[in-house]
Amino acid sequence: MDVKGEAAIVTGGASGLGRATAEALVAAGARVALIDRNADLVAATAQEIGALAAPADVTDPASVTAALSKAREAHGVARICVNCAGIGGSVRIVDRQGAPMDLDHFRQIIEVNLIGTFNVLRLAAADMASLEAKTEDGLKGVVVNTASVAGYEGQVGQAAYTASKGGVIGLTVQSARDLSSHGIRVCTIAPGIMLTPLLMGLPEATLDLLGDQVPFPKRTGHPSEYGSLAMEIIRNDYLNGEVIRLDGAIRMAPR
Repeated sequence: MDVKGEAAIVTGGASGLGRATAEALVAAGARVALIDRNADLVAATAQEIGALAAPADVTDPASVTAALSKAREAHGVARICVNCAGIGGSVRIVDRQGAPMDLDHFRQIIEVNLIGTFNVLRLAAADMASLEAKTEDGLKGVVVNTASVAGYEGQVGQAAYTASKGGVIGLTVQSARDLSSHGIRVCTIAPGIMLTPLLMGLPEATLDLLGDQVPFPKRTGHPSEYGSLAMEIIRNDYLNGEVIRLDGAIRMAPR
């Protein structure tokens, strides 16, 4: 799909992987709306990169519906949806004192990373299904979701995060099949250790240590590399139902 002139939405678009993807889309001529729960940051980011700010909580159907409506009124129905919104957190199932994980911790991460992703997927896909096909093959739109290598090799303390990202991985082929009759493709990117705002606050020595765990290249990944892969998925119409690891060949150690 040629993105020039097309409407796109990016969740988690105020920073990190989402912002990098939004910047790539804008540079290629797409009309981009950023969905993020941080209203102040998403407004600032949108102004900086030439996008539309549409603050929303991805876990809230009414909030996302309102954000999509705002984006639709400004740009038309989006053929492109990139889901980058997500949260982390490290808590053991049973801690060193023998206490079980607070179930609300597990529930919150599942709610944002898995249910939030599906919430935007279902609403964006319903919009896309109303469009006329863009290609002779019947393509109407594309959704790119974000998982993590933790969805395959969860580390100690990552039960909630691993379950949430494993759910996104499992959803990929199923949703691609489910939406095939509407001409909508679905793929997922599973990043490794990426230099997102979560890591940027760490000491340089810690970042170097993390980068040394990567077989090659021995460094953390850049958000722009995620954005580049997202753009290739969007452009390549034969990519569908696929989870692509973006990790420098890392396989996560237990801790």
